[in-house]
Amino acid sequence: MAVYTLRAVCALRAVCALRAVCALKAVNTGFCMLTINGYIGRFAPSPTGPLHFGSLVAAIAGYIDARANNGRWLLRIEDLDPPRESSTAAAEIIKQLQTFQLEWDAQPLFQSQRLDAYQAALKQLATADYVYHCHCTRRSVTPVYGGTCRLKQSTIRPAAIRLRAGDKTIHTNDRILGKQSWNLEHDVGDFIIKRKDGRFAYQLAVVIDDHFQQVTQILRGSDLLYSTPRQIQVAACLGIKQVEYAHFPVILGSDGHKLSKQAHARSITNEDPITLLNLALSALGQPLHERSGLAKMLNQAIQSWQLEKIPKVLDIPLASLKSSNRQK
Repeated sequence: MAVYTLRAVCALRAVCALRAVCALKAVNTGFCMLTINGYIGRFAPSPTGPLHFGSLVAAIAGYIDARANNGRWLLRIEDLDPPRESSTAAAEIIKQLQTFQLEWDAQPLFQSQRLDAYQAALKQLATADYVYHCHCTRRSVTPVYGGTCRLKQSTIRPAAIRLRAGDKTIHTNDRILGKQSWNLEHDVGDFIIKRKDGRFAYQLAVVIDDHFQQVTQILRGSDLLYSTPRQIQVAACLGIKQVEYAHFPVILGSDGHKLSKQAHARSITNEDPITLLNLALSALGQPLHERSGLAKMLNQAIQSWQLEKIPKVLDIPLASLKSSNRQK
């Protein structure tokens, strides 16, 4: 039986209470909250475990970029896949963000409280004939789905639901990587927006919630670059204005793979946030600051923030960052 400290129990109770508040705030099945002008960014972790260094870099980058642009920074917990989630992860993530003094500007949004909104969006897409049912197994499809089920018009359940990609080219001007383009038919293919197990897919939910929260700027790791054309297409089909994207390099572990919870990346500790802050700034190509109070260092990082200095590469080895910081 798991044993929790009093602090952990309090954190869990706080998250449960927060879910209840957010449920009341998010019951609207429409797509928009009150209109808010200006820069709005967000950090949207999945509660599959505590933050690792790669996800900390994402949080720090998003927070500082928002503050440097006099913007708002929101927190969203993307809890749409219960089998992969930890019952304590949301509380741990919130505590970690608080330790690093990364303060969000509104109540966190829990995706598990937004299912009605996703269903409403799916209904809108179905009415416009943008979607179809698919019975193909994961093993039977290629990375770019060729549309095997597109013309079958099957009503057999269970089935995944795919969005028709169409033969069009998606363009975006990434704030870090520059101009990007993908042909949906050749580079992407029809993609799943609701899984065969009945759970809504990331590609649909993220677009609906970014619009609901009036997000204008998405700053995230390059591992999600390939999701961009999918999300732009979902937004276009729903008549949602395209947001601006920026993709920074992901952090690679000693095995050469991206740090991730699935790969059992080590969780960050709260013992030395100043060292980790400077290491994150180094990964983002930003100037380092003398060790002082965390609040002061964050303010200095905001004042000296230059998005154009973020390396225009897809990944950076963690070992190289540590080696570089030791030499400074």
